Amino acid sequence: MESMQEQASAPAGWLVTGAGGMLGQDVLAALAAAGERSAALDRAALDLTDADAVRQALDRHRPAVVVNCAAWTAVDDAETREDEALRINGDGPAHLAAACARTGAVLLHVSTDYVFAGDATTPYAEDAPTAPRSAYGRTKLAGEQAVLKALPESGYVVRTAWLYGTGGPNFVRTMVRLAGERETLDVVDDQRGQPTWSADLAGLLLDLGRAALAGTAPAGVYHGTSSGETSWYGFTREIFRLLGTDPDRVRPTSSEAFTRPAPRPAYSVLGHERLRRAGIEPLRHWRAAVTEAFPEVLRAHEKENPA
Repeated sequence: MESMQEQASAPAGWLVTGAGGMLGQDVLAALAAAGERSAALDRAALDLTDADAVRQALDRHRPAVVVNCAAWTAVDDAETREDEALRINGDGPAHLAAACARTGAVLLHVSTDYVFAGDATTPYAEDAPTAPRSAYGRTKLAGEQAVLKALPESGYVVRTAWLYGTGGPNFVRTMVRLAGERETLDVVDDQRGQPTWSADLAGLLLDLGRAALAGTAPAGVYHGTSSGETSWYGFTREIFRLLGTDPDRVRPTSSEAFTRPAPRPAYSVLGHERLRRAGIEPLRHWRAAVTEAFPEVLRAHEKENPA
């Protein structure tokens, strides 16, 4: 997958890896809307586990900024396939960071709330101790550490959570489908987090990359989640309201009712102080974001699932 914005004879200002995914597609759209030159590499075009291929890709495209949206995101599968997940979530970012160190590119690496234990009661600061409780979280933490070690002056880790959008399967689209299939829906009310629209996160990555190039945002860890917080139950009630159906069809339940191979964080709320210190406005409240996003997400769902 090569971006329509790219011109082969000139270096790309931005290179997006994992460009075929939900976030990658939104990052490309944000770059195009901002008039930035970019190149896009999806999973078929670049194997991040191949260090030589990664090095050659950066030599070919010569980006000023690399945005790594590629990841193993099958949280439960990682419990039994941790080595495979580590190659993508740990080795892949390490290869990108080494290539960026060689060429002088800035690296924005997208990570996750799963690097934390999920047992806090107040928002996690960017420098809060990490303690992943799942294989997925461990592999993502390995990627963070590789980026920060190789690029102390030009490596940016951007943690996000509860991501939804138009370009792939996600919680909002699942709830829309289930609303049409079931009279009532039991949803956990003991896990709290920040539903985050992938298009909003894409805009934040653009702002952070520009600030990195301008020298106004120091390298390190940032949090890219919506403001406010809710539970999956509260989020689902809002989705039902936007659908125009009765939110009382959604019933609260506990995590114990939905046992899964990988433990889910009970508390995934992230703080945004480093963005503020860098002069970058944190993302808007999650409810405002989903209200704007919903018609677009619904159209994508209906297009792929015609009545």
